[in-house]
Amino acid sequence: MTENSLFPAPPLAEQERMVEAMLFASPAPLTLRELEARMPHGCDVAEALAFLRRHYVGRGVNLVRVGDAWAFRTAPDLGFLMSHEVVEQKKLSRAAIETLAIVAYHQPVTRAEIEEIRGVAVSRGTVDQLLELDWIRFGRRRMSPGRPVTFVVTENFLDHFGLETARDLPGLKELRQAGLLDNRPMPGAEPEDEEAVGQSEMFEE
Repeated sequence: MTENSLFPAPPLAEQERMVEAMLFASPAPLTLRELEARMPHGCDVAEALAFLRRHYVGRGVNLVRVGDAWAFRTAPDLGFLMSHEVVEQKKLSRAAIETLAIVAYHQPVTRAEIEEIRGVAVSRGTVDQLLELDWIRFGRRRMSPGRPVTFVVTENFLDHFGLETARDLPGLKELRQAGLLDNRPMPGAEPEDEEAVGQSEMFEE
């Protein structure tokens, strides 16, 4: 007899419980492949995730996608209840904020392109800080002279800001209304093009 007949996949409800348990216990988001590797043979993890996500709609915690991974997160409207547990982080320098914004809205982007947009050199310390925070990472090398390395945002960055993908980044108008940016033009953006930032083909997978 084959493995399939000896060990049939558990019912979908049981698969949901398994996925729920793994995501609840994991300190980091888990990808579909990571979940499948731990599940019994024949399970439909994607379907289990879909049912589980619907089950948690409107509850105190939600099942959310973080890049290519999945995790449980506090419902956005209840975040204020956790405010006393938030550890205050050291504020990023303006150079780091500008560099992070350029990577997020123009990725994949090289150091030279960041410097061209900002109009000043990017210090190694600024890039190292963002790498240490795991908010940016090295991307693919460009097929151009010198094969320069590119930078892209990480799943940790998406998770921190509650985004599924970089396409969900807010527009500059929303950032300013939230007090996250001042009224100065974003580095490298023309005034008439600011609201188009983040919509370029660079975000295509």
